[in-house]
Order: sequence, then structure tokens, then C-alpha cells
Amino acid sequence: MKDAVICLALVCSIPVFSQNLQFYYDFRHSLDPKLNPRNYPSLYFEYFKGGDSGSFLIKVQDDFTGQEGNIGRHFIQASKALRFWKPKIFLGLQYSSGLGIAEPGNYSYFITNAFSIGVSKPFQWKGAWFNALVYYTYNTYTRPSQDPLVSFYWGKGFLHYKIEFAGDLEIWTLNKNLGDSSSARLNGKRFYFFGEPQIWFKLNKQFSLGSKINLYYHVLNMNSTFQIYPTLAIKYKL
Repeated sequence: MKDAVICLALVCSIPVFSQNLQFYYDFRHSLDPKLNPRNYPSLYFEYFKGGDSGSFLIKVQDDFTGQEGNIGRHFIQASKALRFWKPKIFLGLQYSSGLGIAEPGNYSYFITNAFSIGVSKPFQWKGAWFNALVYYTYNTYTRPSQDPLVSFYWGKGFLHYKIEFAGDLEIWTLNKNLGDSSSARLNGKRFYFFGEPQIWFKLNKQFSLGSKINLYYHVLNMNSTFQIYPTLAIKYKL
């Protein structure tokens, strides 16, 4: 997840620095027990530094999905936006990867390396901040997949930013045949969607309470179903 400050930094000439720590509790088992063995907490860290000529973002998320509350999934993403020309269209570079940690009797898995390059365009409309990105992504499966990735970020503050509505949506494709035995007979591309709209209520200068809603299509499984899982969250601005 990226805050509205990312979009703000891309359109302002004043350098911006931000880092925050977020704690989520995900209620997906309570809502959908057939597909989710348990509810679980997640810990998320974000570091951002930006200015008129570019920005750098790194985010790390650990999901405590394992038995006895152990970490079961780890994800990392690093992004760089830059420009050395007048129009405020940025060159974007991004890397993401991760892993799932096995429970007894199960197998570990990788969140496959993804390398992206493309352009982003931040803009402002009616007091809200937006950023639209279009990337080419190389996914390093056994049979590599080359795909478009479209992302859209937004953020808007209300009541002098005592309330903030932010989030992002992402659309991409992957090969159906990824080079493993389970997909060897498949052809063509599969469409994916992920979103995480969120709302925050500022408690003081450092703490905010809110919710992030995770939206999935083909991300968690190959069934053509739209999954919606809300969370309860607290954010600490470092």
C-alpha cells in the first residue's frame, strides 16, 4: 500500500520524507472460512523519499499466517521514479518478490521476482491526489511471462487531514502456462486484479486508526470469483 503522500510528493517541488509502521488484523476466515484457514495479523513498513525530480519507495509486509502466529508470508517491493525533463511524466522502475513459509506437511513457495519499467503521471483534481502508472513487467517463472501492469493511486484528506481516504488498484496479466506441470497444457493469458482502498482517522500526530479492504480477482486462486476481505488497522508515523 502507498499513502497519498506518494502522489503528493511527485507533484511538489519540496522534498518529502515519510516512513510509517502499520499493523493490520485480517478477518478473512470469519467471512470466508472455506477458503481461509484463519484470521491473521500483518505488519507493514513503508519508507518513502521524494521530490520534484523523482522518488524512492520501499515497502515490506509480513503476514502472520502460520501456526501459533508465526510468519507465513513475506513480501518486499522497491520502486524508483525519476525525471530530468520538464513535463511531469516520470520514468518508473520497480522490483517485487517474496516467499511463503511452509507449515508442517506443506511446501514453501516463492512470490516470483518481477521487474518492471514504465511511466507514471501524477495529477491533482478537486483537492485529491492521483498517480497513474503503466509498466512493462518481466516475471521470472520457469516459463517467463512478459506482461502489462496498470496501477492507479489516490489520496484525499478531509477535515484538515483528520480523515484520509487513500489506496491503489492494480491490473495485470500472466501467462496461464508458467512452465510447471500443473499449467503445462494451458495457453493464453490470465487477467488479475488487486485493490486496497483504505480509510484513516487521525488520533494524534503519530497514530491513526483505520481499515484497509483487500480486493482480489485471480490473485489467491484461479477461480473466477471476486474476493473482498476487510481489516482493522493502526498506523504509526515514525
